[in-house]
Amino acid sequence: MDLSHKLDRVVARHDELRAMLSSGEPMDAQRFQRMSKEYAELEAVVESINALRAGEAERDGLVQMLADPSTDAEMKTMAEEELALLEDRLTELEQAVKIALLPKDEADEKNAILEVRAGTGGDEAGLFAAELFEMYRRYAALHGWRFEVMEVSENDVGGMKEGIATITGANVFARLKYESGVHRVQRVPATENQGRIHTSAATVAVLPEAEEVDVHIEDKDLRIDVFRASGPGGQSVNTTDSAVRITHLPTGLVVSQQDEKSQLRNKQKAMKILLSRLYDLERGKLDAERSAARKSQVGSGDRSERIRTYNFPQGRVTDHRIGLTLHKIEKVMLGEALDEVIDALTAEDQAERLAELT
Repeated sequence: MDLSHKLDRVVARHDELRAMLSSGEPMDAQRFQRMSKEYAELEAVVESINALRAGEAERDGLVQMLADPSTDAEMKTMAEEELALLEDRLTELEQAVKIALLPKDEADEKNAILEVRAGTGGDEAGLFAAELFEMYRRYAALHGWRFEVMEVSENDVGGMKEGIATITGANVFARLKYESGVHRVQRVPATENQGRIHTSAATVAVLPEAEEVDVHIEDKDLRIDVFRASGPGGQSVNTTDSAVRITHLPTGLVVSQQDEKSQLRNKQKAMKILLSRLYDLERGKLDAERSAARKSQVGSGDRSERIRTYNFPQGRVTDHRIGLTLHKIEKVMLGEALDEVIDALTAEDQAERLAELT
Protein backbone atom coordinates (compact mmCIF):
# COMPACT_ATOMS: atom_id res chain seq x y z
CA MET A 1 0.00 0.00 0.00
CA ASP A 2 1.48 3.36 -1.01
CA LEU A 3 1.60 6.37 1.28
CA SER A 4 -1.39 8.10 -0.33
CA HIS A 5 -3.70 5.14 0.36
CA LYS A 6 -2.46 4.92 3.97
CA LEU A 7 -3.26 8.60 4.44
CA ASP A 8 -6.74 8.11 2.93
CA ARG A 9 -7.42 5.36 5.45
CA VAL A 10 -6.26 7.51 8.39
CA VAL A 11 -8.47 10.44 7.32
CA ALA A 12 -11.44 8.09 6.75
CA ARG A 13 -11.00 6.58 10.24
CA HIS A 14 -10.78 10.06 11.77
CA ASP A 15 -14.02 11.08 10.02
CA GLU A 16 -15.70 7.83 11.11
CA LEU A 17 -14.76 8.38 14.76
CA ARG A 18 -15.93 11.99 14.68
CA ALA A 19 -19.31 10.92 13.27
CA MET A 20 -19.73 8.15 15.86
CA LEU A 21 -18.73 10.35 18.81
CA SER A 22 -21.11 13.15 17.77
CA SER A 23 -24.04 10.90 16.78
CA GLY A 24 -25.46 10.62 20.27
CA GLU A 25 -25.49 6.83 19.88
CA PRO A 26 -25.54 5.13 23.31
CA MET A 27 -22.26 3.45 24.19
CA ASP A 28 -20.57 2.29 27.39
CA ALA A 29 -18.04 4.53 29.08
CA GLN A 30 -15.07 2.28 28.28
CA ARG A 31 -15.83 2.25 24.55
CA PHE A 32 -16.40 6.01 24.53
CA GLN A 33 -13.10 6.59 26.30
CA ARG A 34 -11.24 4.29 23.91
CA MET A 35 -12.72 5.98 20.83
CA SER A 36 -12.11 9.47 22.21
CA LYS A 37 -8.46 8.60 22.83
CA GLU A 38 -8.03 7.25 19.30
CA TYR A 39 -9.74 10.33 17.84
CA ALA A 40 -7.49 12.68 19.82
CA GLU A 41 -4.37 10.78 18.68
CA LEU A 42 -5.47 10.95 15.03
CA GLU A 43 -6.25 14.68 15.24
CA ALA A 44 -2.60 15.77 15.02
CA VAL A 45 -1.89 13.19 12.30
CA VAL A 46 -4.79 14.44 10.16
CA GLU A 47 -3.60 18.04 10.59
CA SER A 48 -0.21 16.98 9.21
CA ILE A 49 -1.87 15.13 6.35
CA ASN A 50 -4.01 18.16 5.48
CA ALA A 51 -0.93 20.40 5.50
CA LEU A 52 0.91 17.94 3.23
CA ARG A 53 -1.98 17.73 0.77
CA ALA A 54 -2.46 21.49 0.71
CA GLY A 55 1.24 21.81 -0.11
CA GLU A 56 0.96 19.18 -2.85
CA ALA A 57 -2.00 21.04 -4.38
CA GLU A 58 0.02 24.27 -4.30
CA ARG A 59 2.94 22.49 -5.98
CA ASP A 60 0.65 21.12 -8.72
CA GLY A 61 -0.62 24.63 -9.36
CA LEU A 62 2.91 25.99 -9.72
CA VAL A 63 3.88 23.14 -12.07
CA GLN A 64 0.86 23.89 -14.26
CA MET A 65 1.75 27.57 -14.28
CA LEU A 66 5.27 26.78 -15.46
CA ALA A 67 3.95 24.45 -18.18
CA ASP A 68 1.47 27.05 -19.45
CA PRO A 69 2.95 28.82 -22.50
CA SER A 70 0.91 31.92 -21.71
CA THR A 71 2.75 32.49 -18.41
CA ASP A 72 5.16 35.43 -18.80
CA ALA A 73 8.86 35.17 -17.94
CA GLU A 74 8.61 37.16 -14.69
CA MET A 75 5.81 34.96 -13.35
CA LYS A 76 7.75 31.83 -14.32
CA THR A 77 10.80 33.04 -12.40
CA MET A 78 8.68 33.67 -9.30
CA ALA A 79 6.96 30.29 -9.68
CA GLU A 80 10.31 28.50 -9.95
CA GLU A 81 11.57 30.17 -6.77
CA GLU A 82 8.37 29.31 -4.89
CA LEU A 83 8.47 25.73 -6.18
CA ALA A 84 12.05 25.22 -4.96
CA LEU A 85 11.09 26.41 -1.46
CA LEU A 86 7.90 24.38 -1.50
CA GLU A 87 9.68 21.14 -2.45
CA ASP A 88 11.88 21.44 0.66
CA ARG A 89 8.83 22.07 2.85
CA LEU A 90 6.96 19.13 1.31
CA THR A 91 9.89 16.83 2.10
CA GLU A 92 9.71 17.93 5.75
CA LEU A 93 5.91 17.57 5.84
CA GLU A 94 6.04 14.08 4.35
CA GLN A 95 8.67 13.04 6.88
CA ALA A 96 6.51 14.42 9.72
CA VAL A 97 3.49 12.47 8.44
CA LYS A 98 5.48 9.24 8.19
CA ILE A 99 6.76 9.67 11.75
CA ALA A 100 3.22 10.33 12.96
CA LEU A 101 2.12 7.07 11.31
CA LEU A 102 4.76 4.96 13.06
CA PRO A 103 3.27 2.41 15.49
CA LYS A 104 2.98 3.95 18.92
CA ASP A 105 4.69 2.47 21.96
CA GLU A 106 1.77 2.02 24.33
CA ALA A 107 4.07 2.80 27.26
CA ASP A 108 5.24 6.20 25.96
CA GLU A 109 2.56 8.13 27.83
CA LYS A 110 3.19 6.33 31.10
CA ASN A 111 5.03 7.59 34.13
CA ALA A 112 8.36 5.92 34.84
CA ILE A 113 10.23 4.21 37.62
CA LEU A 114 13.91 5.13 37.61
CA GLU A 115 16.45 2.75 39.12
CA VAL A 116 20.12 3.76 39.42
CA ARG A 117 22.70 1.35 40.83
CA ALA A 118 26.44 1.62 41.39
CA GLY A 119 28.43 -0.71 39.14
CA THR A 120 32.13 -1.46 38.90
CA GLY A 121 34.51 1.03 40.50
CA GLY A 122 33.96 0.87 44.25
CA ASP A 123 33.27 4.14 46.10
CA GLU A 124 33.72 6.19 42.93
CA ALA A 125 30.94 4.19 41.23
CA GLY A 126 28.65 5.00 44.17
CA LEU A 127 29.43 8.71 43.92
CA PHE A 128 28.74 8.65 40.19
CA ALA A 129 25.44 6.79 40.73
CA ALA A 130 24.35 9.51 43.16
CA GLU A 131 25.27 12.21 40.61
CA LEU A 132 23.25 10.46 37.88
CA PHE A 133 20.28 10.21 40.24
CA GLU A 134 20.53 13.97 40.86
CA MET A 135 20.89 14.62 37.10
CA TYR A 136 17.55 12.93 36.48
CA ARG A 137 15.99 14.77 39.42
CA ARG A 138 17.06 18.10 37.89
CA TYR A 139 15.93 17.00 34.43
CA ALA A 140 12.50 16.12 35.84
CA ALA A 141 12.25 19.53 37.53
CA LEU A 142 13.10 21.29 34.24
CA HIS A 143 10.19 19.45 32.57
CA GLY A 144 7.75 20.13 35.39
CA TRP A 145 7.59 16.45 36.35
CA ARG A 146 7.18 15.15 39.88
CA PHE A 147 10.21 13.20 41.18
CA GLU A 148 9.37 11.02 44.20
CA VAL A 149 12.18 9.09 45.86
CA MET A 150 11.05 5.55 46.61
CA GLU A 151 14.24 4.17 48.12
CA VAL A 152 17.87 5.21 48.53
CA SER A 153 20.66 2.99 49.80
CA GLU A 154 23.82 5.00 50.54
CA ASN A 155 27.43 3.91 50.89
CA ASP A 156 29.96 5.09 53.48
CA VAL A 157 31.35 8.02 51.48
CA GLY A 158 28.14 9.81 50.56
CA GLY A 159 27.58 7.88 47.37
CA MET A 160 24.73 5.59 46.43
CA LYS A 161 24.45 1.82 46.19
CA GLU A 162 20.96 2.08 44.75
CA GLY A 163 18.33 4.77 44.18
CA ILE A 164 14.74 4.26 43.03
CA ALA A 165 12.30 7.04 42.15
CA THR A 166 8.91 7.46 40.51
CA ILE A 167 8.78 10.20 37.87
CA THR A 168 5.29 11.49 37.08
CA GLY A 169 4.28 13.82 34.24
CA ALA A 170 3.52 14.09 30.53
CA ASN A 171 5.32 11.58 28.25
CA VAL A 172 7.89 10.72 30.91
CA PHE A 173 8.68 7.22 29.64
CA ALA A 174 8.82 8.43 26.01
CA ARG A 175 11.64 10.80 26.96
CA LEU A 176 13.56 8.62 29.41
CA LYS A 177 13.29 5.13 27.89
CA TYR A 178 16.59 5.51 26.02
CA GLU A 179 18.49 6.03 29.30
CA SER A 180 18.52 2.36 30.30
CA GLY A 181 21.98 0.80 30.21
CA VAL A 182 25.48 1.15 31.62
CA HIS A 183 26.75 4.72 32.10
CA ARG A 184 30.54 4.97 32.40
CA VAL A 185 32.50 7.79 34.02
CA GLN A 186 36.16 8.69 33.51
CA ARG A 187 37.75 11.15 35.96
CA VAL A 188 40.30 11.62 38.71
CA PRO A 189 38.69 10.66 42.04
CA ALA A 190 39.04 13.08 44.94
CA THR A 191 40.92 10.36 46.86
CA GLU A 192 43.48 9.83 44.06
CA ASN A 193 46.85 11.35 44.97
CA GLN A 194 48.66 10.54 41.73
CA GLY A 195 46.15 12.33 39.49
CA ARG A 196 45.32 9.13 37.62
CA ILE A 197 42.06 8.85 35.73
CA HIS A 198 39.80 6.09 36.97
CA THR A 199 36.93 4.44 35.10
CA SER A 200 33.82 3.33 36.94
CA ALA A 201 30.19 2.73 36.04
CA ALA A 202 26.57 2.85 37.13
CA THR A 203 23.56 1.06 35.72
CA VAL A 204 20.33 2.90 34.89
CA ALA A 205 16.98 1.19 34.36
CA VAL A 206 13.89 3.14 33.31
CA LEU A 207 10.67 1.14 33.59
CA PRO A 208 7.19 2.23 32.47
CA GLU A 209 5.04 2.49 35.58
CA ALA A 210 2.54 -0.35 35.34
CA GLU A 211 -1.07 -0.23 36.42
CA GLU A 212 -2.95 -3.23 37.73
CA VAL A 213 -4.72 -3.59 34.36
CA ASP A 214 -1.30 -4.03 32.67
CA VAL A 215 -0.17 -6.95 34.82
CA HIS A 216 -2.28 -9.57 36.56
CA ILE A 217 -0.73 -11.06 39.68
CA GLU A 218 -2.23 -13.98 41.57
CA ASP A 219 -2.06 -13.75 45.36
CA LYS A 220 -0.68 -17.29 45.46
CA ASP A 221 2.31 -16.12 43.38
CA LEU A 222 3.45 -13.69 46.09
CA ARG A 223 5.37 -14.24 49.29
CA ILE A 224 5.26 -11.20 51.58
CA ASP A 225 7.70 -10.97 54.47
CA VAL A 226 7.89 -8.20 57.07
CA PHE A 227 11.03 -7.36 58.99
CA ARG A 228 12.58 -4.67 61.13
CA ALA A 229 13.75 -1.65 59.16
CA SER A 230 17.35 -0.57 59.57
CA GLY A 231 19.80 2.00 58.23
CA PRO A 232 19.13 5.56 57.06
CA GLY A 233 15.62 4.83 55.80
CA GLY A 234 14.49 3.05 58.93
CA GLN A 235 16.32 4.61 61.87
CA SER A 236 13.18 6.16 63.31
CA VAL A 237 11.09 3.02 62.87
CA ASN A 238 13.46 0.24 63.86
CA THR A 239 11.33 -0.80 66.83
CA THR A 240 8.55 -2.22 64.62
CA ASP A 241 8.40 -4.68 61.75
CA SER A 242 7.49 -2.02 59.18
CA ALA A 243 9.80 -3.05 56.34
CA VAL A 244 8.32 -5.25 53.61
CA ARG A 245 9.86 -7.74 51.20
CA ILE A 246 7.72 -9.09 48.34
CA THR A 247 8.86 -12.08 46.29
CA HIS A 248 7.16 -12.95 43.00
CA LEU A 249 7.55 -16.72 43.05
CA PRO A 250 7.16 -17.51 39.30
CA THR A 251 9.95 -15.10 38.27
CA GLY A 252 12.00 -14.85 41.47
CA LEU A 253 11.79 -11.05 41.42
CA VAL A 254 12.27 -9.56 44.90
CA VAL A 255 11.39 -6.01 45.98
CA SER A 256 12.05 -4.58 49.44
CA GLN A 257 10.82 -1.29 50.90
CA GLN A 258 11.62 0.24 54.27
CA ASP A 259 11.63 4.01 53.72
CA GLU A 260 8.18 4.58 55.22
CA LYS A 261 7.11 4.23 58.85
CA SER A 262 3.93 2.50 57.74
CA GLN A 263 4.07 -1.18 56.81
CA LEU A 264 1.07 -0.64 54.50
CA ARG A 265 2.78 2.24 52.70
CA ASN A 266 5.96 0.19 52.26
CA LYS A 267 3.87 -2.67 50.84
CA GLN A 268 2.13 -0.29 48.39
CA LYS A 269 5.49 1.09 47.21
CA ALA A 270 6.96 -2.38 46.83
CA MET A 271 3.93 -3.55 44.80
CA LYS A 272 4.24 -0.53 42.51
CA ILE A 273 7.87 -1.39 41.76
CA LEU A 274 7.10 -5.10 41.36
CA LEU A 275 4.24 -4.41 38.91
CA SER A 276 6.51 -2.21 36.80
CA ARG A 277 9.36 -4.74 36.77
CA LEU A 278 6.97 -7.50 35.68
CA TYR A 279 5.46 -5.25 33.01
CA ASP A 280 8.96 -4.36 31.78
CA LEU A 281 9.89 -8.06 31.73
CA GLU A 282 6.88 -8.86 29.55
CA ARG A 283 7.60 -5.90 27.24
CA GLY A 284 11.19 -7.11 26.90
CA LYS A 285 10.01 -10.55 25.77
CA LEU A 286 7.65 -9.04 23.19
CA ASP A 287 10.31 -6.61 21.93
CA ALA A 288 12.79 -9.47 21.52
CA GLU A 289 10.26 -11.44 19.48
CA ARG A 290 9.41 -8.47 17.28
CA SER A 291 12.96 -7.31 16.64
CA ALA A 292 15.03 -10.49 16.58
CA ALA A 293 16.58 -9.38 13.30
CA ARG A 294 17.16 -5.80 14.38
CA LYS A 295 20.80 -5.00 15.12
CA SER A 296 20.44 -1.52 16.59
CA GLN A 297 20.35 -1.12 20.35
CA VAL A 298 18.74 2.34 20.33
CA GLY A 299 15.72 2.20 22.57
CA SER A 300 16.19 -1.46 23.41
CA GLY A 301 16.64 -0.86 27.13
CA ASP A 302 19.42 -3.47 27.33
CA ARG A 303 20.74 -2.96 30.88
CA SER A 304 24.06 -4.71 30.18
CA GLU A 305 25.01 -2.46 27.28
CA ARG A 306 27.48 0.39 27.76
CA ILE A 307 25.54 3.28 26.30
CA ARG A 308 27.32 6.46 27.41
CA THR A 309 30.65 7.75 28.70
CA TYR A 310 31.06 10.88 30.82
CA ASN A 311 34.68 12.05 30.48
CA PHE A 312 35.27 14.83 33.01
CA PRO A 313 38.93 15.71 32.17
CA GLN A 314 37.91 16.39 28.56
CA GLY A 315 34.51 17.84 29.47
CA ARG A 316 32.64 15.59 27.06
CA VAL A 317 29.73 13.17 27.05
CA THR A 318 29.58 10.50 24.33
CA ASP A 319 26.57 8.33 23.53
CA HIS A 320 28.04 5.23 21.90
CA ARG A 321 24.82 4.05 20.23
CA ILE A 322 24.70 6.99 17.84
CA GLY A 323 28.27 8.33 18.08
CA LEU A 324 27.10 11.65 19.51
CA THR A 325 29.60 13.70 21.52
CA LEU A 326 28.74 16.88 23.42
CA HIS A 327 31.49 19.03 24.93
CA LYS A 328 29.24 20.34 27.70
CA ILE A 329 29.42 17.81 30.50
CA GLU A 330 28.44 20.34 33.19
CA LYS A 331 25.19 21.20 31.40
CA VAL A 332 24.41 17.52 30.86
CA MET A 333 24.92 16.74 34.57
CA LEU A 334 22.67 19.67 35.46
CA GLY A 335 20.00 18.15 33.21
CA GLU A 336 20.04 21.20 30.96
CA ALA A 337 21.66 19.57 27.91
CA LEU A 338 20.24 16.08 28.37
CA ASP A 339 17.46 16.85 25.89
CA GLU A 340 20.06 17.24 23.14
CA VAL A 341 21.10 13.62 23.65
CA ILE A 342 17.53 12.34 24.02
CA ASP A 343 16.33 14.25 20.92
CA ALA A 344 19.15 12.70 18.86
CA LEU A 345 18.34 9.20 20.15
CA THR A 346 14.64 9.69 19.40
CA ALA A 347 15.41 10.88 15.86
CA GLU A 348 17.72 7.91 15.26
CA ASP A 349 15.11 5.46 16.52
CA GLN A 350 12.45 7.03 14.29
CA ALA A 351 14.76 6.89 11.27
CA GLU A 352 15.46 3.19 11.85
CA ARG A 353 11.79 2.34 12.24
CA LEU A 354 10.94 4.31 9.09
CA ALA A 355 13.62 2.36 7.21
CA GLU A 356 12.06 -0.90 8.41
CA LEU A 357 8.67 0.13 6.98
CA THR A 358 10.02 0.85 3.48
